[in-house]
Amino acid sequence: MSYYAQELVEEIRSRSDIVDVISGYVKLQRKGSNYVGVCPFHNDRYPSLYVADDHYHCFACGEHGDVIDFAARLFGLPLYEA
Repeated sequence: MSYYAQELVEEIRSRSDIVDVISGYVKLQRKGSNYVGVCPFHNDRYPSLYVADDHYHCFACGEHGDVIDFAARLFGLPLYEA
């Protein structure tokens, strides 16, 4: 069961700049056309979190997703609350 219309969820995803959102919690550095930073989801000392236009991926812990997934995981919320 979906709590919100799929159109609303897609609009939120398309209007949210994932780099702006994640950079509010993680210091990101530009590397080519993407950004890298230290992953907030595990004890990390080196940049393993890669952020592209519409998704993120940590190559150390495997965490990945879009801007809504990031918010949900960061704050420990279910997706429908994020």
